[in-house]
Amino acid sequence: MDNQSFETIKKLIQKGVQISNPGSVQIGLEVDIDRISGDGVKIFSGCKIFGRDLMIMQGAQLGSEAPVTIEDCQVGPQVELKGGYFNQSVFLKKVVVASGANIREGTIMEEESRAAHTVGLKQTILFPFVTLGSLINFCDCLMSGGTSSKDHSEVGSSYIHFNYTPNQDKATPSLIGDVPRGVMLNQVPIFLGGQGGLVGPCRLEFGTITAAGTICRKDQLQPGRLVLEGIGKSGNIPFTRGMYPGIKRIVTNNIVYIANLKALEEWYRQVRSQFISSDFPELLFDALTEKLSMGINERIGRLNALSQKMPDSVIAYKNYSKTDRSTLILKQKHEFYEKWAELEEYFRSQITAAKSENIKDTFWDKIQESISANGKDYIVVIQNLKAGTKELGTQWLQGIVDHIINGAFNIMTTFKS
Repeated sequence: MDNQSFETIKKLIQKGVQISNPGSVQIGLEVDIDRISGDGVKIFSGCKIFGRDLMIMQGAQLGSEAPVTIEDCQVGPQVELKGGYFNQSVFLKKVVVASGANIREGTIMEEESRAAHTVGLKQTILFPFVTLGSLINFCDCLMSGGTSSKDHSEVGSSYIHFNYTPNQDKATPSLIGDVPRGVMLNQVPIFLGGQGGLVGPCRLEFGTITAAGTICRKDQLQPGRLVLEGIGKSGNIPFTRGMYPGIKRIVTNNIVYIANLKALEEWYRQVRSQFISSDFPELLFDALTEKLSMGINERIGRLNALSQKMPDSVIAYKNYSKTDRSTLILKQKHEFYEKWAELEEYFRSQITAAKSENIKDTFWDKIQESISANGKDYIVVIQNLKAGTKELGTQWLQGIVDHIINGAFNIMTTFKS
């Protein structure tokens, strides 16, 4: 350990940080120790801590099961990161992640969400209480659902979200639940059975259950359905790279996903911002909105990359489907490519749904009333909103989602049919 690192660790110990084996811990010289709380923070043996934007709040624990390497993450109060690698992600109050984790940029784990051992996340958003089992790869997803830590959406062990295609693209985000209803913490949970998978981009409705071992390849937009994988026939058929015969579904699901992220951005700006407190300081709020912006930019970037493949895809489709080709699919591919610049500019603009402003203002007033009655505990405030108030909030956010989707389809009119 060099002298500067030793001095940093010494200052942290003087602040009250519990470091069980100081000689085994490495802290980057760029780390601002004023952003590490001395109140109940524990750093166990072998941990490596880096990043100018790093933040560790009161009661957080790093490395209780295995060493932690953490870079530019913002760790909320009473969070436990028990072992693994964590980069450019946000963990809100009482999040728990077991050892073997690989959690990378753009990940947001909201209050009391949990992950068991050996879980990989990137550009993933988990709403409060969502729980992941062990041995899971779950990148490029947003998952909501559930009402409490005892009634939560869950992903079974050995599950994978398939987010990379044979055509080498990642325009594959999956929306599991949604934002307008999910943020109200009053929806029926979603359960994804272990040793299964979800092929992105996909949308699943609240109450969806997939049986263990099931690979879900289609949208499930009816509530309360049990999805079972049938006994498929083995086969061997020709594969033509770049065909994209289902381009409408791929693009539509990406647009819906981006619209939900935009609604979540508005939720953070209008509602989350009202909960600034000792448990949720402004620095943590800023980190939360930054990670969400990273997610929006990621999705726009991936959709852009897909749009640039469309000229070659048109040729591949024409060559393969010489007799039964769809004129509509060809038009959709042409339009996706030709209108992409306009669509991207639309996504990056400050999109608002003016017709929802009155609803938003009424809902905002109800949030203030609940804060006055319950304090600034986000979970408690949202859980104690009346059903009618939650319905009002959902109506406001769904108005944003619908507004963005309709605007996108007004640019790409062939996708409306």
